[in-house]
Amino acid sequence: MEQLIALKDVLDTPTFYGVNNQNILCLKNQFPDVRVVARGYQLKVTGSEAAVSRFEQALRLCEDFCIRNNTLSEQQILQILHGEKPQETSSTNLIVHGVNGKSVFARSANQRALVEAYKDNDLLFAVGPAGSGKTYTAIALAVRALKNREVRRIILSRPAVEAGEKLGFLPGDMKEKIDPYLQPLYDALQDMLPDAKLSEFMEKGIIQIAPLAFMRGRTLSDAVVILDEAQNTTVPQLKMFLTRLGLGGKMIVTGDLTQIDLPASQRSGLRDAIERFRSIEGVKIITFNEKDIVRHPLVKHIVAAYATPVSGNDNP
Repeated sequence: MEQLIALKDVLDTPTFYGVNNQNILCLKNQFPDVRVVARGYQLKVTGSEAAVSRFEQALRLCEDFCIRNNTLSEQQILQILHGEKPQETSSTNLIVHGVNGKSVFARSANQRALVEAYKDNDLLFAVGPAGSGKTYTAIALAVRALKNREVRRIILSRPAVEAGEKLGFLPGDMKEKIDPYLQPLYDALQDMLPDAKLSEFMEKGIIQIAPLAFMRGRTLSDAVVILDEAQNTTVPQLKMFLTRLGLGGKMIVTGDLTQIDLPASQRSGLRDAIERFRSIEGVKIITFNEKDIVRHPLVKHIVAAYATPVSGNDNP
């Protein structure tokens, strides 16, 4: 018999197949009674019904291990086939395995609180200073949900509000003008997904990164939707965004109320929402602080320094 076996679309095939296809060759060598032709996300397996079934069971075990750990070696394949359990990175604080052997952990108390709150709440607010890992942790949770097939899409958004610069003076078309605002989201994703897989997901619309204005009129179902820099939304903008939530979806809204770039006459939508939603079931607000900052050690002191009023004149 001949059977086509489709690999899961969250699998990173270069990692799964190995350098020069060494992994898939190793797996094939353990089943000499089947013929295997692998191309992309599809394998054509030829042999007796029983042999093909045994091969597929082994293939799925290796596939699941690779998805969970974002790594696979010939030694691990042999361990799996012999009924042994390969060494996995295990920690209660592990969120997702990233690229090049890097794993993403919840590294502070409030990062861990955000991970726990995600389990039981469909709308989360993560509010706190720069460098506290709000957005990074949120994106890691979204990537984990996608890998585990809990959702079908990840949608990331930011308001295009200038921090001193003007969009009109930036070079290029609208996409080129907007991309600098979205670059921090790309950076986080590149830590968690191989470049080829990230490009594929973005081409297929499985991962979407867009300015807040592009969210109007959409219903965002079966997706983790993240709004970053939400302190720069107006009240109507954030209301518009939050009402996009669809069935099977989760939203994480992040922001820093000390870095509002809106005109003084406009109220921050994030500040308004936190006051409105504190007692609503299914909504959780996590407040980060200086102890959660995981960037350069100086960042904690910089944040603290700007939180302290300065007296004196403006002359150097």
